[in-house]
Amino acid sequence: MVNKYTHIHLYPHITFMANMSSLLALMNESSSRFSLKSRDPSLHFEIESFHEPASHGEPPPRGCKEDRNGRSGLYVTWEDLWVTVSNGRDGSKPILQGLSGYVRPGELMAVMGPSGCGKSTLLDSLAGRLSSNTRKMGNILINGQKQALAYGTSAYVTQEETLVTTLTIREAVHYAAQLQLPASMSKAEKVSRADETIREMGLQEAMDTVIGSSWGPTGKGLSSGQKRRVSICLETLTHPKLLFLDEPTSGLDSAASYYVMKRIAGLNHKKDGIQRTIMASIHQPSKEVFQLFDSLCLLSGGKAVYFGPASTAAEFFASAGFPCPILQSPSDHFLKTINKDFAMGDDAEENLEVSVEEAIGALARSYKSSKYYRETLQQVAEIHKQGLEGVGWLKAEKRSKPSFWTQCSVLTRRSSVNMYRDRGYYWFRLAIHMGIALSMGTIYYDIGYAYESIQARGSLIMFISAFLTYMSVGSFPSFVEDMKVFMRERLNGHYGTGAFVVGNVVSSMPYLLLLTVAPGAAIYYLPGMHGGAGSFLYFLSLLFANMVAMEGLMMVVASVVPNFLMGIIVGSGVQGVMILGAGIFRLPKDIPKPFWKYPTYYIALHRYAYQGLCRNEFEGMSFEVPINGGIGQGNMVVDGEQVLRHYLQIEEGYSKWDNLWILIGMALFYRLLFFAIIKFNEAVRPGVVALMAAKPRQAKQVMESPA
Repeated sequence: MVNKYTHIHLYPHITFMANMSSLLALMNESSSRFSLKSRDPSLHFEIESFHEPASHGEPPPRGCKEDRNGRSGLYVTWEDLWVTVSNGRDGSKPILQGLSGYVRPGELMAVMGPSGCGKSTLLDSLAGRLSSNTRKMGNILINGQKQALAYGTSAYVTQEETLVTTLTIREAVHYAAQLQLPASMSKAEKVSRADETIREMGLQEAMDTVIGSSWGPTGKGLSSGQKRRVSICLETLTHPKLLFLDEPTSGLDSAASYYVMKRIAGLNHKKDGIQRTIMASIHQPSKEVFQLFDSLCLLSGGKAVYFGPASTAAEFFASAGFPCPILQSPSDHFLKTINKDFAMGDDAEENLEVSVEEAIGALARSYKSSKYYRETLQQVAEIHKQGLEGVGWLKAEKRSKPSFWTQCSVLTRRSSVNMYRDRGYYWFRLAIHMGIALSMGTIYYDIGYAYESIQARGSLIMFISAFLTYMSVGSFPSFVEDMKVFMRERLNGHYGTGAFVVGNVVSSMPYLLLLTVAPGAAIYYLPGMHGGAGSFLYFLSLLFANMVAMEGLMMVVASVVPNFLMGIIVGSGVQGVMILGAGIFRLPKDIPKPFWKYPTYYIALHRYAYQGLCRNEFEGMSFEVPINGGIGQGNMVVDGEQVLRHYLQIEEGYSKWDNLWILIGMALFYRLLFFAIIKFNEAVRPGVVALMAAKPRQAKQVMESPA
């Protein structure tokens, strides 16, 4: 049966079609330099400076390729690279199968293929970012040697836009410059570097525009293409020699995609003379974007279908029996030929899935027997040889980071600005707290000192200690966004975990203090609670410590459950369990011992807040209790100590100051626990997961040779 991929008997016509396709592509390449126009003024640049692809046929020069300043560029090679992912009981699944390739300084390499073919996995493998449930085999070398890259030498731009959306472009890049650039640079030099980077990405006209988001308080802000270029700015401040970009054109239209990729390709034509090694995964580039690529790695099902110069890919497909139709974009033709995702659709031809499988197999076999594969192995071997001989190869120079205290200072200032501008972080909570405080103050207004006020005071304190801190879950969405920004910056080595924790803690303190003082004053004085200035200051101190401790607990939950919807649910559930076991709704002597008394009662924040506030309120007070209903029999005086001991069952072994110090200790403990969880996820968890995922059967699969 003949299908649309059966071209072997058409070779007399294939040569003519391939030549016509090449001629038209050349004509279109010349005309396309003058055909694109953008409605975004920030994207204007001289079209005449079109990026010419680098030559690929010649071997790399002896020694390391150097930039104009005599500094070495970075050659990246990978040989027989296998990556498998653990599927639990189902064993392991291969994601990458025996890939080999290289990318040289001054080149832009595109990794193309249908969804799920392994593009992002290849980038993650080369950048050392594989997840903990994957296993890698093969050689990945830098300049022919196994070496760790120094800070600032490489950068990775992720597919997701994880930005501080309340900042302007200028602020975001300036803060990033202060975090990344070395302490040896002056502040003026860092500002100059930041402004230069913004101009390189064509964002100078929008420097003072808020980044924004579709859900945030600042509105939409920048376009998708502008946000993508901001992400690139943040990672190119240190002038990295090795740049990874995961789907840099995802979600962009064809014009925006072209200009973003044009800016990326233009990084190798800057006046600094640095020859950058750039790798980008891209799903479906336009013809204009495809012409920007120097080399192409085409994947399907984790296997290499083609690796070599981008300009000769169409020639390879034609020689393998799959010529590009006239007037069709080569990249569209490549992906259509090797994409089997929609082969079983309603519009698919009969037996098309089999035909696509056969096409992929034929292309893979043709590539393995082609000159491109032999040249790839030859280039890899040559680079390895020079790396072993040490001829002219220089390791990346060491670059210093800003000091720990500088990082803390910058992160504190950036976080403070974000919290101030993000209404959902603390301002909305302040409005809710004030509403609750005024409601409580009016419903318990002037409760007096009669016997009936004992129950009213106890209920008021119960509500303060249990429910006023419950609104801490309201900051989950904003805090989860902060965690995403931290993870991106942490993976690129911008700063350490300790600096992030310190910056977050310090910047949040003024807002938590405001959440304490303003509602606390209304709650304390409207009902007429007991005591003078000393009792009021203790009341605010304990309420503030409780706020800080609860905020720390919610940070711990957020570090374990990063999804903010799940975080709100889990955080609310944790607080609910603590409130039930805190001796508020049931007296401490009546709490069931399993789980509720041990350990919930002793670890619940609300217990110490409730008992501290009760002691602050009832100690030194006395209440008149009518005898026999108060009909001519006089009154009996009951002091506050009796109320604490018998009515509320407040433990006698803890003074009100003990409860305050316990809450302060818990606040510190939860912040340290938050730090420890992040460090565990970085250092320990990947090894544990990898160890648990390692099984003899899986290891055998990894060692098998490719089919």
